[in-house]
Amino acid sequence: MNYTINNLPERIEKPRDSGITMVMDKGLSLRQVEDFLEVAGTYTDIVKLGWATSYVTPNLDKKIALYQEAGIPVYFGGTLFEAMIVRGQFDEYCRILDKYNLQHAEVSDGSITIDHEEKCEYIRKLSKQVTVISEVGSKDVQKIFAPYKWIQLMKAELEAGSWKVIAEARESGNVGIYRDSGEVRQGLVDEILTQIPEQNIIWEAPQKAQQVWFIKLVGANVSLGNIAPADTIPLETLRLGIRSDTFDHFLGL
Repeated sequence: MNYTINNLPERIEKPRDSGITMVMDKGLSLRQVEDFLEVAGTYTDIVKLGWATSYVTPNLDKKIALYQEAGIPVYFGGTLFEAMIVRGQFDEYCRILDKYNLQHAEVSDGSITIDHEEKCEYIRKLSKQVTVISEVGSKDVQKIFAPYKWIQLMKAELEAGSWKVIAEARESGNVGIYRDSGEVRQGLVDEILTQIPEQNIIWEAPQKAQQVWFIKLVGANVSLGNIAPADTIPLETLRLGIRSDTFDHFLGL
């Protein structure tokens, strides 16, 4: 830090298992990645190359290398996993992970319908190769799961070998754990936290109001995902209570 401010909440140091900031790269150029890392690499724990953008991204190997050289793991969005398994290309997907030397993979079923035990079997298989992050929830705004179902699915996926479970919200933050207005489904989140340890969950929270809500609920070291590159430093100030939205929340520490 550039100077001292007393009585700020303590942030877990990298590499961290809680307080993770997962940034979504939706198509940054190599120069943009370099600029991003210069400014915000310190505050970024892991980067997702959104949905299947990796398929059409120029200089993909160079982009991944830039992140990895900065000590930041990279993984492909879960939609790529879905696009390949629905076409019977799971083995090829595994080879792609090896080709790009990826150490993480996302398993999701937000755009397709598969039996949950089949999804868990993919998690078991992939967890022998990489660290698995699995996503719970649908991208379809019409599909609303009851809290007990979220809990059931999250438990099963963690038991199958997921390192973390992601609570779905899309990059827009208006499905899954949120209403279509972007408002948090507070009762759902409260119910989930009665059964699933907070440190096992990454809450997708692309909107500032959502980030503020989770920081106030859980604390500075809540794990948040689908953060836009330009929002990484602003999010860190929210975590530390040095932005108006969380300013008063941490003054009593």
